[in-house]
Amino acid sequence: MAPSATTHAPDGKRNGDIHRDYNDDRNATSEDTLYCTSNGVPMPHPYETQRVGENGPLLLQDFHLVDLISHFDRERIPERVVHAKGGGAHGYYQTTDPLDDICTADIFQPGKKCPISVRFSTVGGESGSHDCARDPRGFSVKFRTEEGNWDVVANNTPVFFLRDPAKFPHFIHTQKRDPATHLTGADDSTMFWDYLSQNPESIHQVMILMGDRGIPDGWRKMHGYMGHTLKLVNKKGEWKYAQMHMKSKQGTGFITQEDSANYSPDYAQKDLYNAIEKGEYPGWDVCFQLMSPQEAEDLWEKQKINVFDLTHVWPHDQFPLRKVGEFFLNENVKNYFAEIEQIAFNPAHLPPGIEPSADPVLQSRLFSYPDTHRHRIGVNYQQLPVNAPRVPYRIANFQRDGNMAFYNQGSRPPYLSSIEPISFRKRTVDLSSVHGHFTGNAVTFLSEIRKEDFNQPRVMWEKVFDDGAKARFVSNVSGHMSTCRKEEIIKRQIAIFREVSEDLASRLEKATGVKGYEGISNMRFNGTHNGMAAEKSLRQANGMEQPERVGDSIPDNNGAPRAGTHNL
Repeated sequence: MAPSATTHAPDGKRNGDIHRDYNDDRNATSEDTLYCTSNGVPMPHPYETQRVGENGPLLLQDFHLVDLISHFDRERIPERVVHAKGGGAHGYYQTTDPLDDICTADIFQPGKKCPISVRFSTVGGESGSHDCARDPRGFSVKFRTEEGNWDVVANNTPVFFLRDPAKFPHFIHTQKRDPATHLTGADDSTMFWDYLSQNPESIHQVMILMGDRGIPDGWRKMHGYMGHTLKLVNKKGEWKYAQMHMKSKQGTGFITQEDSANYSPDYAQKDLYNAIEKGEYPGWDVCFQLMSPQEAEDLWEKQKINVFDLTHVWPHDQFPLRKVGEFFLNENVKNYFAEIEQIAFNPAHLPPGIEPSADPVLQSRLFSYPDTHRHRIGVNYQQLPVNAPRVPYRIANFQRDGNMAFYNQGSRPPYLSSIEPISFRKRTVDLSSVHGHFTGNAVTFLSEIRKEDFNQPRVMWEKVFDDGAKARFVSNVSGHMSTCRKEEIIKRQIAIFREVSEDLASRLEKATGVKGYEGISNMRFNGTHNGMAAEKSLRQANGMEQPERVGDSIPDNNGAPRAGTHNL
């Protein structure tokens, strides 16, 4: 029997008090509640309707029914354009090895601990897609620090398919359903391989995606990598470039392509949820690779590795991991929609001491992520409980109104008032020294494919993959290519693989029955300039004219921090 409106909850609050409380609502049982309409009017039964007589039409005055149906018609929000299928949990982070000599951020100081929420996902699939699809996995963490939220938007791969930010929407379109057949890449891979064969800088990610790591054994058994380069600033104003890694304490595991069909479509979600329910709390070590500005310049000059390039990794023997802390997931969500579907991660959410680098794809995401949240959830999305910061001070700003403004800052002036002033904190990061002085003409930029782009993929094939991994890779690629409707695309892609390894290309030719082109020196791409072209006419991307390089007017650095970049 439902309680009356005067029933007291176990914590002494009256159920249905004047002020609704998020945590009280989240943790209340059904037995603690009273059935009402959305405006709080108690109703005798949820299935009743008003009608004219026992067999007549319904009455428009039946607000209970109208309230129910109209909300039902609107209870979905737009799914994420990418990372639509996912799940997650809550937990805590703690600093175990302080990084205070490198970074002023409060979270990295000795003894610090904060609550976190993590969302895992697949990248390209729809909200109902399979957890065991061959796809990168999203790995996003919301650290609720005492200096505001820090959102780490990462993947389970250290690199990605592109390094030019304007390519991102185009790439994602090729991972979705074909506009004519309305088939996904599982049944029609033409768009998928067409894009990759025209943008060969994707090869490093392709080697990972089509290898054993392409289908991880659930979310607990995979690492997380931010991929982008950050800057960490210490109290002296000194800074270093940084790459963030989250290393699974459970180790890693993978599922083969052949076996993936035997798993539940929600396998990863079920695995995480059940592990936490059983008290088997998954954990990850938080580590950084660190590099000085001078080392970044030298890395390009000597090894042609660009710290701003999302398709490259930093050599671990030169830049070893330094652990700073660890986090564990020990609490399942109570309501998926409120705590996972509405959670919003934004790489621009950075506490003092953590700054963005000039990584162009990161720079683009600093805008893109909050922009999509304002569209998908609303301009006041950070007032939702799962997104709200937990800081030891009252937040003040001059953002007012808009949809669902729960905390609209009362009668406080919506401008900088001299009569009723707000407080300010002293600046802790000197941005002028951290981000340097950029001087130059506005230029249009598109990266080019270069021989060094194949060095790391070649190491994967020759030194990382064992014989079994090589065989599975060839089977995965050739199987996926079997639904590609254009042989020309396969020829081009095999040519790209040939720049990685002749052995790899030959195996794929045998597996697909298609003879690929002899490398890329005689090819022209529509997505990138070909720095390996044998003839000048093939160097520019299709439809583009690139002026001759004259001195440093067009630096031959492919966007890397060349010598002198940092005014050291």
